[in-house]
Amino acid sequence: MANILHRIGIKTSSMDEVYRALTTRDGLAGWWTTDTRGEGDQAGNTVIFRFGTDGFDMKVTNLQSPGLVEWEVVDGPQEWIGTTIRFGLKQEGDYVILLFKHLDWKEPVEFMHHCSTKWAVFLMSLKSLVETGKGRPFPDDVKVDNWN
Repeated sequence: MANILHRIGIKTSSMDEVYRALTTRDGLAGWWTTDTRGEGDQAGNTVIFRFGTDGFDMKVTNLQSPGLVEWEVVDGPQEWIGTTIRFGLKQEGDYVILLFKHLDWKEPVEFMHHCSTKWAVFLMSLKSLVETGKGRPFPDDVKVDNWN
């Protein structure tokens, strides 16, 4: 199995603020995609994310406020279905450190390379949302290649 891993420092003394950006519709729509449906604030909920005609459905599988958010991909591209997305948070001084993991890819196909870069783009959007009040969710995100 292959994994995507990222570490982002968000300058804030509020883990709760970052946690809300990962668990509420408004928070998620503020950094990932403006077409976000559902709430991610309870285990068992499904949150639907659309990027034009494509997208992902995520089942919330684990919440430990304010330090952990975990989803299972239940619908979307074949490579994503059955993978786990985990956001781990910890406070270090003036920063909330986000340890991001997109786990259990069957193999590191070319699409995984694209997704790794896009996750970095969107995690920087999350950082911007918390630090400045404005993220760059889809459709205003940075386009990295011909797949978006």
